[in-house]
Amino acid sequence: MFVHSPIYFITACTHERRKILATASVHEAFLDFASRGPEHGAWVGAYVIMPDHLHLFVSMDDQRIMLSAWMKSLKNTASKALRMNGIPPPHWQKTFFDHLVRSSESYSEKWSYVRENPVRAGPVSKNED
Repeated sequence: MFVHSPIYFITACTHERRKILATASVHEAFLDFASRGPEHGAWVGAYVIMPDHLHLFVSMDDQRIMLSAWMKSLKNTASKALRMNGIPPPHWQKTFFDHLVRSSESYSEKWSYVRENPVRAGPVSKNED
């Protein structure tokens, strides 16, 4: 079966793991970017923004947009918010990690990892926060 809108699990890290992402302005920029995704063939699902990286699920219409182009735009959007807050570049590692989600079991495993990530790292005491 060929799927035109695969779901990817993405991880992108900041340059030298700088703790620069966990701000209201970066989150607002991310939400705005994600809300405009369907216009270009990208639908963001669950996500977590950590101080030095982000995890997200995105479904892509591979006939309309390539994952690498979408990620470049996402990173540029966040970088603009960071520059407006006086945080000098570079902001991101050049690459990102992507995993094609192939089953509900894989999605559940990845989402469980994402939900627990802030608890493991220490910013929150329970994943609901």
